[in-house]
Amino acid sequence: MSLPPEFHDIAKRVNNWGRWGADDEIGTLNLVTDEVVRAAAGEIRTGRRVPLALPLKEDGVQVGMIPGRINPHHTMVQINQEIFGPGTVACSDDAVTMGLQAGTHWDALTHVSHSGRIYNGRPASSITAHGRAEFSGIDKAGPVVSRGVLLDVARAKGLDRLPGGHAVTPEDLSEAAEFGGVTVRAGDIVLVRTGQVQVYLAGDRHGYGFPSPGLSIRTPEWFHARDVAAVANDTLTFEIFPPENEDLWLPVHALDLVEMGMHQGQNWNLEKLSTACAEEGRYAFLLSAMPEPFVGAVGTPVAPVAVL
Repeated sequence: MSLPPEFHDIAKRVNNWGRWGADDEIGTLNLVTDEVVRAAAGEIRTGRRVPLALPLKEDGVQVGMIPGRINPHHTMVQINQEIFGPGTVACSDDAVTMGLQAGTHWDALTHVSHSGRIYNGRPASSITAHGRAEFSGIDKAGPVVSRGVLLDVARAKGLDRLPGGHAVTPEDLSEAAEFGGVTVRAGDIVLVRTGQVQVYLAGDRHGYGFPSPGLSIRTPEWFHARDVAAVANDTLTFEIFPPENEDLWLPVHALDLVEMGMHQGQNWNLEKLSTACAEEGRYAFLLSAMPEPFVGAVGTPVAPVAVL
């Protein structure tokens, strides 16, 4: 089934192909300039550090909905082994097998394609089993450090958590920005809190993924108009699930990643950050969210930290 005209209309309005040149592989991360990072450092006032990653463990957020995206399987490969002979220093080592997008993660621009294309008009066929992502692999993203802004949509509405069927709209984002007293600027990384991660933290792994609040198909234009560098939220699917249109699956992924070239993150734990921002009365901070540089990967774990 082809994508509907509504999708293509939005795609034309947010498309960034060629904006940073035909060879560009990082999209809106180009907006994170040295000047943006210097200004972001000025958001640090107390030095309070808030971790935003979920623990990586075998009973993590994945429940089998996406084939192959397995929770971390952690094994010890040596325990107190005197590898240089008896009486020498003993070593313990471990190994992990996991889906790179199993927990708190960034999606690379190559995570989805549509109409046979990925970001900047390159062919989706450039992603292969052995070559991986030839272009725009997550290793190309580089250091992701910028001004972070929390748009606490749930708190702005006086709720602990948005209901499962709530599609976060541009109006919701503007309301949350006004609530937090922040103006979203070019090069910002926007974190959208729905409160949905509370379901997972309470032990309901299946309820966490479905039904879930998430971003509406209308939100890419809001981010595009403000030159946002990247977006992450506290849900499994990023966008509302089930989708707004039952015949249009993952349209926000396609608009953000393919058309706009904007990296997006999922399964970020924004609960402690929500509390910290409310206590300090400010919703902007320095955000460090360096992707693990797996060469050619279409996603990667990340352990973000907000510094207030």
